[in-house]
Amino acid sequence: MNPLYLAVGVVVLVAAIVDIIWTTLWVDGGSGPLSGRLTTAVWWGLRALSRDHNRALSLAGPFILSLTLAMWISLIWVGWTFVFASHPHALVSTRTGAVADWSGRFYYVAYTMFTDGNGDYTPLGDVWELASAFTTATGMAFVTLGVSYVLTVLGAVSDKRSFASSVTGLGHRSEALVRTAWTGDDFQGLELTLETLASELSLLAEQHKSYPILHYYHSEQDDRASAVAVPIFDESLMLFRHAVPDEHSLDPATIENGRSSAASYLETLDTAFIDPAPAVPRPPDLERLREDDIPTVSDEEFAAALEDQTERRQQLLAIVEADAWEWPPVDE
Repeated sequence: MNPLYLAVGVVVLVAAIVDIIWTTLWVDGGSGPLSGRLTTAVWWGLRALSRDHNRALSLAGPFILSLTLAMWISLIWVGWTFVFASHPHALVSTRTGAVADWSGRFYYVAYTMFTDGNGDYTPLGDVWELASAFTTATGMAFVTLGVSYVLTVLGAVSDKRSFASSVTGLGHRSEALVRTAWTGDDFQGLELTLETLASELSLLAEQHKSYPILHYYHSEQDDRASAVAVPIFDESLMLFRHAVPDEHSLDPATIENGRSSAASYLETLDTAFIDPAPAVPRPPDLERLREDDIPTVSDEEFAAALEDQTERRQQLLAIVEADAWEWPPVDE
């Protein structure tokens, strides 16, 4: 018995199982210790190599997701290989009777994990027969769990792109969204749209908390990027709250509901290792609203209101910059 090999195998297996369960089943836990660091390292590495090229970054999400699944499978594979290597006579060849070498142990663990064995090697003794059964159980169970995780993440990616398209369809800047909703007298009809978007954003926030890898699914076009859409949505609500006089603005409950959804989304930044940006983004331009005769407060009053929003706007800027975009995204 080689206790070092056994210890290495057990540690690797425990690390893999904890990371898989943490990432896939613990909805409030975010990414596991291993997958979270892998995700962040790969993302920033791709950004550095591609120099923030949108086409290259659009491949980051699928690549990271595939790499995470491969890491889990590899860790389980390597862990069980070390466990079987801890005893020289744990496995023997059914054809020659010779004990398995390292390649034989790798081979045995692989087909035991995925096919429940093919007879080339056999375990000796009750302990190793039981270990083989656990190898099959962990392999099939956690590979299945990993695949289910992949499918769930892909569904959430569709949701975030749908939300982004809905927001940017109203305008690529917060001022543009407000102008789009102005009828000449009021913003009639917008409240229902904002309530729907707030509901979608709440769902998106919960999905990002459960699956932080969603932050690294980069869209090739900015009109499908939630990292661009969330700041547009939140800044639009801020304009309705602080820039448009109450008698001309929306129902305060609608505004606060939407901003609450955005705040919930901002809480996901910690799980994605995104810190607030040191800079403060440029404030919305009220002159753009006045061009359409939308009533506004004075520039001084609006600037004073913005001072209380500094930290929140830094967080919004961090979302945009972490996804390799600029804010405001376009000049309109």
